[in-house]
Order: sequence, then C-alpha cells, then structure tokens
Amino acid sequence: MMFKIQKGYDTESKTFRLPVGMIRKLEEVAAKNNTSLNRVVIQCLNYALENLDESDHDAPKE
Repeated sequence: MMFKIQKGYDTESKTFRLPVGMIRKLEEVAAKNNTSLNRVVIQCLNYALENLDESDHDAPKE
C-alpha cells in the first residue's frame, strides 16, 4: 500500500456563541498543547458525539 498524505476534511464556517469562561479554558488547553483553538473545539465535539448517550429517543430539539 502506498503512503498517502491526508488532505484534511471539508469545512464550513459557522458561528457559535460560547460562555466566556469556556472559551478561556479552551484557549488554555490549546496553548498548553501548542495547537489551535479550532482544533481543540473539533476534538471536543468529536469526543462528545462519539460518547453521546442516545438512550433518549425523543425527537431532536431545535
């Protein structure tokens, strides 16, 4: 199998409002790990989605 460089993933720009304290904590995590705030947020969201308790099968709330 040949080595292939991963090109990342498709992205789309969205705006979310987050609590100021949460943003500060996320920025601290990013700085301590020498990575971007965006990458930290993506990893947190991926973790949350992968570990989501789906036992409540009600219709999604919007």
